[in-house]
This record gives sequence, C-alpha cells and structure tokens, in this order.
Amino acid sequence: MTESSAGQGMRLFADAVARVERIGEQAGVDGEVVDQLRRPRATLTSSLEVRMDDGSTRYFTAHRCQYNSVLGPTKGGIRYHPEVSLGEVQALALWMTMKCAVVDLPFGGGKGGVELDPKSLSHLELERLSRAYVRANADFIGPDTDIPAPDVYTNARIMGWMADEYEAIKRVRAPGVITGKPLSMGGSEGREEATGRGAFIVINELANLRGMDPRQTTVAVQGFGNAGYHVALLLQGCGYRVVAVSDSKGGIFSGDGFDIESIYRHKLAEKKLEGVYCDGALCELIDFEQISNEELLELDVDILVPAALAGVIDTHNAAKVRAGIIAEVANGPISGEVDAELHERGVIVLPDVLTNAGGVTVSYFEWLQNRGGYPWSLEKVRARLRDKMIPAFRSVHELVENEGMTYRAAAYVKALRRISEGIAARGTRDYFSSTSE
Repeated sequence: MTESSAGQGMRLFADAVARVERIGEQAGVDGEVVDQLRRPRATLTSSLEVRMDDGSTRYFTAHRCQYNSVLGPTKGGIRYHPEVSLGEVQALALWMTMKCAVVDLPFGGGKGGVELDPKSLSHLELERLSRAYVRANADFIGPDTDIPAPDVYTNARIMGWMADEYEAIKRVRAPGVITGKPLSMGGSEGREEATGRGAFIVINELANLRGMDPRQTTVAVQGFGNAGYHVALLLQGCGYRVVAVSDSKGGIFSGDGFDIESIYRHKLAEKKLEGVYCDGALCELIDFEQISNEELLELDVDILVPAALAGVIDTHNAAKVRAGIIAEVANGPISGEVDAELHERGVIVLPDVLTNAGGVTVSYFEWLQNRGGYPWSLEKVRARLRDKMIPAFRSVHELVENEGMTYRAAAYVKALRRISEGIAARGTRDYFSSTSE
C-alpha cells in the first residue's frame, strides 16, 4: 500500500464519520448513537503468506472490520484491490452499518479487503490467497458473528473457496458463513444481479414519482462491472436511453443510446468496450464517441450512475456535473465536501446506503436460505427484493417530503433512528441516570 493510499483511506473514513456526525446533529439524534458510530467495534489486520507459482513466498496485507453489531451479526464484502487500506475498509464498514439499517436487515456493518492487484495473480495463486485470508480470520468471522461476501474483484468462485476453507478449519457444515457463493455450494438465485436490480428499483421509483418518461430520460453509467452492467441493462429494458457507459480504460457515448447486452457480450469476447449492436453471433459497430471517465461524469444527462469507485465526484469536478439526478451505485462516489453544493444546485442524490443495498439484501436472503436449508426460486428472490427496496425508498422519500431533508440525510436519519432503537433496548445514559419511585 502506498502512502497516498493510506492517506486517502483515512480521509475517506474521516469523511464518513463526519457525515454521520453532521446529519446526526441536524436530525437531533441522541449523541450516544453518534458517539458509538465514531469508531469500529473491532478490526483485524493480518499479513497473508502465500506460496507463488514460481516457488517464492509473498506477503499481502489484509483487513477485516466489524463496525457495529447492535442490530445483528456484521455483514460486508471482501475486496481485492491495490488501493485497499485500513481507513477505506473502516469507511466501507460504517456505510454498510447504515445500509443494513436503512433496508431493515438484522445485520450490522462489516467489510474486508486485501491490498493487491488480483489481475497479476494466477488462478491457483488467487485460491491460495483466498484460503489464507480465511485462515487468518477463521476465529473472527462466522455465520452468527460476521458474514463476508463478494466485493470489488472478488466473485462467487472466490467465496466458494473461502466457505470451503472455513468448513475445513472448523470441521462443520456452515454454508451461512459466506454469501455470494456458487449455487452448488448454497448460493442464491439472483445474487449476481442483486446490486444492479436494487438500484434500478430505487431509480425507477424516483422517476415514477417525478413523472419522468423513461423514453425521454437519458442515463450515463460510470463503471461497467457487475453492478453497472445490470443497472444499465434493466434501465434500458424499461425504456431509458443509456447514452454512455465506461470501464477502467474509458467510456463510449452515443446520443441515440446503446444496446447494453450487445456491448457487454462484445466486451467479454473482445476484452474492450465499443459501441456495437449484436444480432445473434454477429456484431457490428454503430456510431459512437470515445470519452474518458471524467468526461462521462460531466455529460448533460438526466441520470448519472457512478458505479465504480469512491470519491469520483469531489471539489475538483462537482461544478461540472450536469445531471439532475445522481444515483450512487458505487460506495461513496461523492465526497462529503460537495453534498451541500450539489443540493443547492438542485441535484437529487440517491445515496449509496439506499441505492446499492440490493446486494446485501439478497445476501441476507442467501443467509436465510442456508439457515433454513431450503433454496428460493429466482422469482421469489426478485419479489422479496422489491418488497424490501420499495418500502425502504418510500420511507426515505417520506422524510424528504415531510422534513425537508435531502435523500442522503433522510436515509442516514432512518438508519440512525433504527440503530438508536437497538441501543436504547440495551439501556442508555438517560435510562441509567433516571430515578424511579
């Protein structure tokens, strides 16, 4: 980890805590709740020893954070990325705490990460690394304490390795220790699409409330990974005009919109992002313009969907963002420093703790299926996801309408109030300092 990565991570965590403090104070939330959320409950940092294919040994820094468990066992993904740092993991775990509370899940927030470029490792090296992560955290995680899941550059196969390693160490059958697993190992139907589908539900609910015609609504999606692809696909399928998408190498733009499935299939086959339309196995190029990720964020579109990494909209470019609605599918794509500026300009921000909660919601469904020993159909998973996401959005929207809050403030207030109920049930300063006759 570079010094800049560590510094960025700590700034990200400080920004996340400051946002909780600021919104908590504005909403009059009990100071005891905010005080508890200023620091993580427990964090474990490990050095993973991995035998490489050439016989050498390398060491990788890994983290796992259990941020808050007032509402239940902690829950959160594990990411493999060169910029992973302790501060970033703690910030993500805090956001996960808020996210679970917003959608009324019986979970607290957790997160994990390993600092590395996963693309530089072979499949066998990735397996050894993943199993080493579980060996280092085997006494820290568990189906009733802390439940990991996939995140950036991790997937179902990696989760399968991790679940298998945990069961080998503990000598028990424990499919509920990890979610996002392969179906054959107790994974859930609909988990891969869950984050994108949940975001689509939230975006579409807001658009419906505002009387927006999908056919006249333009969308730009920054980040064409799993979540970005699925939200773009579902929006386009509902009639929205997706005019721009991008991946880590750059983006493409067409005012006429794209066929998302064609672009995705072409990217998988050719390893590059191009404007194409496919009819069966035949794909042909259509008119499109190459743009950068920075240019995509500044497009004049109705809805902007940042679905890549944190901090892409900050003091340097916030004034150039022209979208009327920003739906945060990534975690923390907007710096807290520019929240007020965007609000003053009339930009509606659908916050990450609500918009991308579909992933953890279906992870919860997987955990329930594992504990019950009975798998659900894809139709049931999708229906239950709607049953969670729509009421969560509407309760946040109600706070926006009735109390004049931004969507971010409303989501945080809802989360803080639910966490407050959990703290109050255990006893607060007011309770213990009161006298009874």
